[in-house]
Amino acid sequence: MLRGVATVNVYAADHAAASRWYAELLGIEPYFERPGYHEFRIGDHGQELGIIDRRYAPEGEPDAPGGAVVHWHVDDLTGAVDRLLALGATLRQPITERGAGFVTASVVDPFGNVLGVMTNPHYLEMLARDRA
Repeated sequence: MLRGVATVNVYAADHAAASRWYAELLGIEPYFERPGYHEFRIGDHGQELGIIDRRYAPEGEPDAPGGAVVHWHVDDLTGAVDRLLALGATLRQPITERGAGFVTASVVDPFGNVLGVMTNPHYLEMLARDRA
C-alpha cells in the first residue's frame, strides 16, 4: 500500500522566510511556486519538500514541534547537523547511535518544524541496487 515518500509538507507562519531558509539549506531554489506554497525536489529520487503558509493549515493543527519525524538520509551526519544549527535550527535530539549503522538526529527549524537526519545503511543498499 505505501510505496515511498512522495511529498513532505511543513508549515511556516513566515512563508517567504521559510522558503528562503530551505533554499539556503538545500542549495537550490523551489522548482514549483504558488502563493502560499513552494516546493523543492531533493534527494536521489526527487522527493518533494513543500513549504506551506501556516494560514492554510487545517484548523487545530498544532504550532509546536511534535508528531512524526521524517528522517532524511545524509552522507555526513555531523556536518548536516552542524549546518542546520549554523542556519538557526535548534537541536531536538542529538546524534544517537541506533545500532547496525543507523544513526539519527533531529532539529527544529526556525519555523517550528521537526527535521530528522540520519545515516541509514538500508537507504544506501537500496540506492546501490537501484543504480545497478
